[in-house]
Amino acid sequence: MAAYAQPFSHHLQEKRSAWRALAGHYRKVRDIHLRRLFADDPSRGQRLTAEGAGIYLDYSKNRVTDQTIKLLIQLAAESGLQARIDAMFRGEKINITENRAALHVALRAPRGASVFIDGENVVPRVHAVLDKMTQFCNRVRRGEWKGQTGKRIRNIVNIGIGASALGPVMAYEALKAYSDRTMTFRFIANIDGSDFVEGVRDLDPSETLFIVCSKSFTTLETMTNAYSARAWLLAGLGDDKGSIAQHFVAVSTNADEVAKFGIDTTNMFGLLDWVGERFSIDSATGLSTMLAIGPDQFRVMLDGFHQMDMHFLATPFERNIPVLLGLLTVWYVNFFGVQSIAILPYEQYLSRFPAYLQQLTMESNGKHVTLIGTEVTQFTSPVYWGEPGTNGQYSFYQFIHQGTGLIPCDFLAFGKSLNPIGRHHDMLLANAFAQAGVLAFGKSAEEVRADGAPDWLVPHRVCDGNRPSNMILADQLSPATLGKLLALYEHSVFTQGVIWNINSFDQWGVDLGSDLAQQIIPELEGTEEPVLEHDSSTNALIRRYREFRKNGTRAAEQSTVLGVGPRKCVSPL
Repeated sequence: MAAYAQPFSHHLQEKRSAWRALAGHYRKVRDIHLRRLFADDPSRGQRLTAEGAGIYLDYSKNRVTDQTIKLLIQLAAESGLQARIDAMFRGEKINITENRAALHVALRAPRGASVFIDGENVVPRVHAVLDKMTQFCNRVRRGEWKGQTGKRIRNIVNIGIGASALGPVMAYEALKAYSDRTMTFRFIANIDGSDFVEGVRDLDPSETLFIVCSKSFTTLETMTNAYSARAWLLAGLGDDKGSIAQHFVAVSTNADEVAKFGIDTTNMFGLLDWVGERFSIDSATGLSTMLAIGPDQFRVMLDGFHQMDMHFLATPFERNIPVLLGLLTVWYVNFFGVQSIAILPYEQYLSRFPAYLQQLTMESNGKHVTLIGTEVTQFTSPVYWGEPGTNGQYSFYQFIHQGTGLIPCDFLAFGKSLNPIGRHHDMLLANAFAQAGVLAFGKSAEEVRADGAPDWLVPHRVCDGNRPSNMILADQLSPATLGKLLALYEHSVFTQGVIWNINSFDQWGVDLGSDLAQQIIPELEGTEEPVLEHDSSTNALIRRYREFRKNGTRAAEQSTVLGVGPRKCVSPL
């Protein structure tokens, strides 16, 4: 194991001098109000900012002083953050539980760059996949790729789960203003049949192309939906098995399973073993994104990623935006006891951005053991959640303003609207700035009384403030900007993982429930009463479901006889 990755003892968390100093410092500053911090330092709003790669961060409304930032940066240094950053960019196997590199930064390395893993420069492999994606997408977008009946493809349906769904749908929604509006894009993920039925309900099979995204091509949810898609296609095209090759492509590494499904392996776009799926939207996982916005804009997005990568790699920590975001998260989680962070994009196109970040952050850092397998001695990942502004203001902001919990907020806003209509954008940004201001400074009892409120109403209208937030600003949402924001949060997550001494790149807990589900499926579907050896609750639920299923089958048979019931979707399962 390289020197950078030698994990420290779980007791060393408290032994680091910066950690101990932060604990003492927290006791001194925890009750200082942001009103006082701003009053004591009139330049605070200009000083506590950072800018890089076209992203502007105002972190002045955090409950920190200059000493806090100094100690957090010292903590990063004592945790070996720079060495870990360098090791990641060098392609060292920092994902120690899977003995892999975590080299998503290579996915956006420019052509001609060199990034080595086990002595191999992997950049040519990355660009070979990108070139293959480009050729394919150009054919589809120009109408040269025909369906089995000779019609051009107008509908793209991405089938995946986890990052293979969250990434593509987030990117499509975020970049819809740049997409080809003559094409329809759908995203099917949930194993619930309703997701599939609604996803294809109004599509013409002869004009539809399915992208099946599964690294192993064995993922239960993805392959269940893929086989239903195949049955739906064949039902619509006269059971012509030859049509599968014209209407399905794969994003996978398992050529045998892809071929067995009926997809021509020349139309398989490979994934790289040293990239975790939640870090892969800039790889072949983004095939639907490239189809929507075109290869040129996709490469612009990759350049945005790369710009933030270089900022993260080379910028001193005190001006390094991902590092600052990550350290502030550690400050709130481990010293203030914060359990969740709100992501609040003031941009409707980023409606799926919070959901995407949920996987990126919580699957990465939702860990309870250190790199050496000992129990962690502090909290790790908080819950990430949110909705676009201004919608969220009339939903959960009340809880953030006056609730009993402390919820730091990340506001994301843009100087220019993609759809300038009258005063809309000015009002949108005014709300973003106002919310951050009110969260910080609140409204005191004296101010409420000055407004003429009667004494009995005063406590109800007081907002204590002192609620921290970051304001992240960029010129305009674009493919490049999206790439920068995604890389920003990727590297913030990595920074947190280094401080907590955990592996941000594995996800062993994800498989546990899936493995048990595979055992339970035949117990639900079998005609004979199964011998159940689960806990008493699971056994009772299985028996109850079998009764529902038996009764449902009878009801369906009766509905068929009577000619009633919902429209069915053909499925071989």
